[in-house]
Amino acid sequence: MPNSDSHPKGDGVAGRSSILRIEASEQELLRLLILRKKMIVVGYNSFHQQLQCISTTASQIGRNVKCKSVMRPQIQITPSSSSSLGSRVFVLSDLHTDYADNMNWVKSLSALTYKKDVLLVAGDVAETYTNFLLTMTLLSQRFQHVFYVPGNHDLWCRRENNHYLDSVEKLSSLLDACRGLGVKTSPTILNGLGIIPLFSWYHESFDREEEITGIRIPSLQMACKDFHACKWPGELSSRDISLALYFDAMNEENRKLIKDMQRKCNHIITFSHFVPRHELCPEKRMLFYPNLPKIIGSDILEARIRSIHGVLGSPSIVHVFGHTHFCWDAMLDGIRYVQAPLAYPRERRRRMNGGEDWLPFCIYSDGKFVEKMSPCYWSDYYSVNPRTPHITQLAPWVAKYYARQ
Repeated sequence: MPNSDSHPKGDGVAGRSSILRIEASEQELLRLLILRKKMIVVGYNSFHQQLQCISTTASQIGRNVKCKSVMRPQIQITPSSSSSLGSRVFVLSDLHTDYADNMNWVKSLSALTYKKDVLLVAGDVAETYTNFLLTMTLLSQRFQHVFYVPGNHDLWCRRENNHYLDSVEKLSSLLDACRGLGVKTSPTILNGLGIIPLFSWYHESFDREEEITGIRIPSLQMACKDFHACKWPGELSSRDISLALYFDAMNEENRKLIKDMQRKCNHIITFSHFVPRHELCPEKRMLFYPNLPKIIGSDILEARIRSIHGVLGSPSIVHVFGHTHFCWDAMLDGIRYVQAPLAYPRERRRRMNGGEDWLPFCIYSDGKFVEKMSPCYWSDYYSVNPRTPHITQLAPWVAKYYARQ
């Protein structure tokens, strides 16, 4: 999806909608938990064996990665129980380090500046396991603590030479790699700050705004590679709510940890890859692909966030997300929502605030949340314009694009 930060302003807007609360039955959550636990991880016996094997397979399943960069004599593993907190917490999403420019950007991050800091990685690190492992290794060398949640690109299997039975197995492999590197994927308290990674997936019914008609819009299967690049066992599908429930069931396993965190922490940051509210995406008429809202978000995710932060929210909480590649910083119903994507190289070149100089974005410093990220074209726009999804006349740049088709 092309980033629209550089487009002229349209007639759009942002409003607030009531929260759709979807509560899966305990039986359904239990069924999904059992299903997830039954998934068999096939592959190497340990993370370190995987690391050694990469040198012989990088040429086949990696792109723009040198084997010697992946092979390290020994990885220093940060204990997951560490309670120390650096002075700052940074956020970043959509690294897409299969692109050489993006991998070079990660490599260019200072090896000294962030040594006492925390980084939250909100998904879409890389398409291949090789690039994922190299990227997370580089980040774990630069930051004291690194947290991660998976994105859709991370679970693509199309360039893995049939190494994984399906995307569930690949997810298990990525989480195993994170454990080996000391990258955290579960709720953790660091000196009074609670950090909660939230697993999620999108569902089409998330989109409830009026459809755009009168133009030929490619189908979801044509526009979204997830339908071909991800592989799911028979019980799970991107065309219904099953994947959204499946991933949310992983959060259910941490309910006791989160309850404890709510009692002990002065500030809490939750983060996900996918979008929890449709107000966090431009209206359809502003988008080159108007059906984008069908493949970006989850009402179940928003319900999970509200179960943690409360219906009214609080100034002491923030939710970080990714996926759409739009820089965003907005307050909705008492919760601050932030997206700070590296995105694709071509998108960074188009948007007003680039990304090379201000990313990763510092969200927390010296015991408090920092000021609003700026400029953020779309969230800035919607802060002064109401959201009017009932208006379906295409924005000029979108109309021009479809006129050429």
